[in-house]
Amino acid sequence: MTLKIISAEQILYTGSVSSVTLPGSMGEFTVLKNHAALLATLSAGNIRYTEEGGAELSTPVTGGIADVDNNEVSVCVY
Repeated sequence: MTLKIISAEQILYTGSVSSVTLPGSMGEFTVLKNHAALLATLSAGNIRYTEEGGAELSTPVTGGIADVDNNEVSVCVY
């Protein structure tokens, strides 16, 4: 699954991951491979993701929007 995290200024992350945990405005949720299509707003927190090699990374955000479709997670943050 591909994860892209972008802000207005730069691309924060792009790569292949096995899972992504997002701070949704209605609660934290995790996206795995073959997840159903989804559009969600994000609140302040950390986007946590596990790369295919097993490395666990985190990116702090103050909010944003996540779009999940066809094994691609696109996150626009601010």
